[in-house]
Amino acid sequence: MNTLRAWARDLGMGVRFAFGGGREGWTRTLFTGVGVGLGVALLLISTALPSALTARYERSDARTTVNALRAEQPGHDTLLVMGAEQTYHDMSIDGALLRAEGPDAPVPPGLEKIPGPGEMAVSPALKELLDSTEGAGLRERLDWRISEVIGDPGLMGPGELLFYAGNDRLRKTGPEQYQVVRINGFAPVGDREGLDPVLTLLVVMTFVALLLPVAVFITSAVRFGGERRDLRLAALRLVGADARTVRRIAAGEALAGSLVGLVLGVGFFAVGRELAGSFTLRQRSVFPADLNPSPGLAALVALVVPAAAVAVTLFALRGVVVEPLGIVRTTAPRGRRMWWRLLLPLGGLGLLVPMMGRRGDGGVNGGGQFNQWQISAGVALLLVGITALLPWLLERLVSRFSGGPVSWQLAVRRLQLTGGGAARPANGVAVAVAGAIALQMLFAAVESDYVASTGQDPARAALAITLPPGQESTGALPAKVAATEGVVAAVPLTAVLGKQENPDDGTRAEITIGTCEALREVAVLNSCTDGDSFVLADPYSGRPLRPGEKLTIDPLLDSSPDSEHSKAVEWSVPAGALPVTGREDPTGRIRSGVLVTPSLAPRGVGAAENAQVFVQVDGSVPDAVDKVRTAALKADPLSRTLTLKYTREKAGYSAIRTGLFFGATAVLILIGTSLLVSQLEQLRERKRLLSALVAFGTKRSTLSLSVLWQTALPIGLGLVLAAVTGLGLGTVLMRMTGRSVRIDWASVAAMTGAGAALVGAVTLLSLPALLRVMRPDGLRTE
Repeated sequence: MNTLRAWARDLGMGVRFAFGGGREGWTRTLFTGVGVGLGVALLLISTALPSALTARYERSDARTTVNALRAEQPGHDTLLVMGAEQTYHDMSIDGALLRAEGPDAPVPPGLEKIPGPGEMAVSPALKELLDSTEGAGLRERLDWRISEVIGDPGLMGPGELLFYAGNDRLRKTGPEQYQVVRINGFAPVGDREGLDPVLTLLVVMTFVALLLPVAVFITSAVRFGGERRDLRLAALRLVGADARTVRRIAAGEALAGSLVGLVLGVGFFAVGRELAGSFTLRQRSVFPADLNPSPGLAALVALVVPAAAVAVTLFALRGVVVEPLGIVRTTAPRGRRMWWRLLLPLGGLGLLVPMMGRRGDGGVNGGGQFNQWQISAGVALLLVGITALLPWLLERLVSRFSGGPVSWQLAVRRLQLTGGGAARPANGVAVAVAGAIALQMLFAAVESDYVASTGQDPARAALAITLPPGQESTGALPAKVAATEGVVAAVPLTAVLGKQENPDDGTRAEITIGTCEALREVAVLNSCTDGDSFVLADPYSGRPLRPGEKLTIDPLLDSSPDSEHSKAVEWSVPAGALPVTGREDPTGRIRSGVLVTPSLAPRGVGAAENAQVFVQVDGSVPDAVDKVRTAALKADPLSRTLTLKYTREKAGYSAIRTGLFFGATAVLILIGTSLLVSQLEQLRERKRLLSALVAFGTKRSTLSLSVLWQTALPIGLGLVLAAVTGLGLGTVLMRMTGRSVRIDWASVAAMTGAGAALVGAVTLLSLPALLRVMRPDGLRTE
């Protein structure tokens, strides 16, 4: 009981010193609070991310037509939906065309009613873009009247670009018309697919690599003002306090700073939460209301941060003997011990190495997943080992330096006396860079599994425009696109499906119609003139159609009995059709069936034709691709324009990369801000010393260079250690996933250079403060 009473008394005295120690005391407490607060804010944001992601997924699922409730026939509660996604100035715009087939048709979330023909509902961000000067070209394309603004329940984020447009020409002509779906509800059927073991490993690594630097900066922040604090403790010893008492008082001061940091952190989080809705990164945004920290995790942060502040302070004072007449540490320090510092990285490797080569199969963690806790602990120990090794390495390095310019000698002597303090700001940067290098190596190693080739050839066509069957603009659209500024070539192809007389498996044969130039996009033709026809082997069975074989082209399913489209059309493969070899078209598709020039095309089947136009543009013409998209949509709102790309990322992998970008941006801001706060605190602590050196005639440029060297040496050594650790950790992770070790030196150099550039920027920002503290009036004291 007496021990608890003594702890409470001494901690309370430390808290009073922190707030009642004059300007010196509360300034130090404020610096500590700001440093801790920034870290706490980022920790709270990280605890809120799961709820934000869950809310995004729920909103996405609530409006999706993938696996939604489908209907075979029109009804009073059915809705026709066709995707109408757009791209404008490299911005992706999600959209859909809608047509209600009955009075009870489902309404998309966020809307009060389904837009009528010529109307559209837009998201607030899209409305803002359309109203801006930047959106002039998009206004020309989406020229429907805005009838409604989509509400928050229908959006994944406040910055999302989304529209719904009504179209009375939309119809479902048959099961082959996959572009249009008929639904009677937006509720998705089935569960969302989970992450595979490798993606789970990426998620775990991302969280550990991003949050660990935050913890390092928090522990560094609670040690701000350590030298002045030790002098005050010596004064307390002089008036009768024992060694244990002064340590508890020091812990109380750190506790006060951490409590201020918690309050400021909550404030920073609240401000950042409100500002989150106005920021969009890579077209991703979140609603402030979705950023709700988990109560349990938030409580854990509130308990761990003050406890860590006390523990770190007591640990820091373990080798400091505070005596009534001074601090023993101000004499020649005893060399740091090496053995225990190696235990951390060796322990981390000991946890990770046993999982090498297992690839997350069923033998790991019993369910086809890596053991996430073992990975987290191993990575954390390995990265924390940097913070233990860096002070020892810095001490060994600077002990060998002597001589040189005055600025160099001042910096080296300062590092020799306080190497541990100088290494603390570098620890966070080193941990962040090491984690980034390991993550980059892991992403590069598994990229081939999640970034697949599309088979498309953008060199042959930049865009592919498609039209569903039954459109009157089938013949007019290619001409309008070809007349668009910047179009080099517009190659149209049309196709219809016909049933064979004795089909083996019920499949239909495809009849592709086009000019000789167009047909050469899908087959190897030695010679071709109008009136020629060709047969292609089926890419699966290899059996081509026979000349003279009859095909029956079915009518549209939704045509009326009296319509000209209600009668089936019979057509025979031309007798002179020559066998040819098919080739992939620009979209990567290999066709089968028969190829015919326009003079031999079936008659009276225009409504059943599927049209496709391959478009190549002149890259030197500004906004050529956007102009083609606008021309296509103006020619027919039901047209779909696809931008051809060589590769496509899988959704889960892409989402993790986006999350990493968000997290890395936040951690980068924290690192820069914390480094700046740390630099300003060190300058404030050394104000009188720098002023005295200037008063004795030392050049300001010499002192500025000495401060630069004091920052550059620990950071440079930390970056070298980070590169080695990051490469080692990345190698282990690559072996865990069964990939061969491959080092991308350019990425390693980029990550290391980013850390160095950040430190350089912080140093430049601190120069005004450095010049102020070097004025002679800095010698004035109270």
